[in-house]
Amino acid sequence: MPAELSELDELQASYKAAVDEWVTVIREEEALASVADHSVAEIDEWEHAADKEDAARDKAKTAKLAYEDALREKFFHF
Repeated sequence: MPAELSELDELQASYKAAVDEWVTVIREEEALASVADHSVAEIDEWEHAADKEDAARDKAKTAKLAYEDALREKFFHF
């Protein structure tokens, strides 16, 4: 049983870390979108930030699914 809880703790921690990373990337993207003087370079950075946000969101969703699957297995045995 302790190993099972340890695995759940790890999955939960991974999910939380992925969400924290996603939030950070969103804030970075928002900061780039909030500048008053947009240059071509700044627009390129902003577009790249959107790609980073997509990747961070995907990572968070993947971590969430893994954690949910482990919880389902623990409580419902499927």
